[in-house]
Amino acid sequence: MNQLIECVPNFSEGRDQNIIKQITDEVESVEGVKLLNVDPGKATNRTVVTFVGTPANVIEAAFRAIKKAGELIDMAKHKGEHPRMGATDVCPLIPISNISMEETAKYAQQLAKRVGEELQLPVYLYEEAQPDKKRSNLSVIRNGEYEGFFKKIKLPEWKPDFGPAEFDAKRGATVIGARDFLVAYNVNLNTTSTRRANSIAFDVREAGRVMREGNPITGKIITNPDGSPKSIPGSLKAVKAIGWYIEEYGIAQISMNLTNINVTPVHIAFDEVCKKANERGIRVTGSELVGLVPLKAMLHAGKYFLNKQQRSVGVSESELIKIAVKSMGLDELAPFKPEERIIEYQLRQAADSKLVSMNLRAFADETASESPAPGGGSISAYVGSLGISLGTMVANLSSHKKGWDERWEEFSNWAGKGQKIKDELIRLVDADTAAFNKIMTAFGLPKGTDEEKKARTAAIQDATRYAIEIPFRVMELSYQSMEILKAMTEIGNPNSVTDAGVGALCARSAVIGAYMNVRINASGYNDKNFVNDIIAKGKEIEEKAIATEAEIIKIVNTKIGI
Repeated sequence: MNQLIECVPNFSEGRDQNIIKQITDEVESVEGVKLLNVDPGKATNRTVVTFVGTPANVIEAAFRAIKKAGELIDMAKHKGEHPRMGATDVCPLIPISNISMEETAKYAQQLAKRVGEELQLPVYLYEEAQPDKKRSNLSVIRNGEYEGFFKKIKLPEWKPDFGPAEFDAKRGATVIGARDFLVAYNVNLNTTSTRRANSIAFDVREAGRVMREGNPITGKIITNPDGSPKSIPGSLKAVKAIGWYIEEYGIAQISMNLTNINVTPVHIAFDEVCKKANERGIRVTGSELVGLVPLKAMLHAGKYFLNKQQRSVGVSESELIKIAVKSMGLDELAPFKPEERIIEYQLRQAADSKLVSMNLRAFADETASESPAPGGGSISAYVGSLGISLGTMVANLSSHKKGWDERWEEFSNWAGKGQKIKDELIRLVDADTAAFNKIMTAFGLPKGTDEEKKARTAAIQDATRYAIEIPFRVMELSYQSMEILKAMTEIGNPNSVTDAGVGALCARSAVIGAYMNVRINASGYNDKNFVNDIIAKGKEIEEKAIATEAEIIKIVNTKIGI
């Protein structure tokens, strides 16, 4: 698997689309880099760009974008609501997959060195890329902003990490670093007061506010023994926040950086701001995400708000996202499009879900065509997904049944288990067809030389093993689903007992059908120890599935009564 890092540079231009386009064109000019999002802000006069790729390619794309921004943006003329110090104000690298933070920090240092030396631009390291923790905090580095840096850069303690110790009046200075995934998140208020918004920001941000004697605004600052100001911590960890007025929208906002969403998730930040705003007579009207957000953040939010409503969380991914969007008002200022704003959705390839993206008729037509794929393996996975979908439906119906209110969580847990199985079986619909195609590709490899023959044979064997493992996983999941289906026939909504029964029929069919594919694919695999083991395990699953189906059908028939 390739190492992947994300880069989220912030450019000090949010109004001139021509300039923004020229900068992002530089990013897209690098092969192997995917531009995920471009998020300009008119009021802040700032554009957040997000792209991802292998480290070397991302560094190249970032360098070209920083160079172009320096050519096009004149900081001497720049005005905006957001703190800034350069044309490329900040450029973080973020580990995404198969790469450590330590490795990512080294890549950030490489980029910073190149920018400083080749572009002759003052560069500061921050966060994990900065060895001196006294100057690793972005807000500390940026303090004084563009206007104050003409003097600040002359101070020995603020000598740039790379590049000249001379402030560039046109390009400013740049901060490059490595950090964990950060969510930029703004909460909208029904006030125009920056002061009131700041008060709420101080209430929630980790740094809190300075402690004063008497009047909390004008009173004398209370200091520590070393002379530093004492502070009253805010209520949220891993949160940076300020209040500001956005002329474009005519409202004040709490602008937050959630530096660790495992510590403070988006939904917790939203609810806490709502609480603190209410205490000050202010109402939250909605919120907005700046840039991209991980899928897990939206799913956790959806489940959080459903739990607050005492509703089942065992619903589809799309439904969880919808609940999250509506609960936090993420569509108040502009439509929230999951396919554009969720990072995993941006990275998905159309080929990864060719079959499951079809409508029912198109899927049936594709199956009925002269093409050998999708075949029995994909159909088995799909039938299995339909079976557990029925079981999940019964669990959700039971969770909302009148008079069963105290049992909503019990059935929600069953529905959650069902959704997980359904989602994996859906993925296996396309995976099974991909496995078949992998075998065909391997058979098509050249075999003119001994070396080519050896490579071809190895590829065929590798593809064959994959084609065995996929339907075997379908068997395992479909059999697992029968636990849920049986429970729903026993304790679920009695009005839906036949739905669970039909689900059991589907599950058994999926197990038997997938086992056929395991056996026929195993016939072409050379590792007989592996073959004998998986055939034995498959036979056991098949027998258990048939027996469990019989038990479920007996329960169903008993409850029908006629």
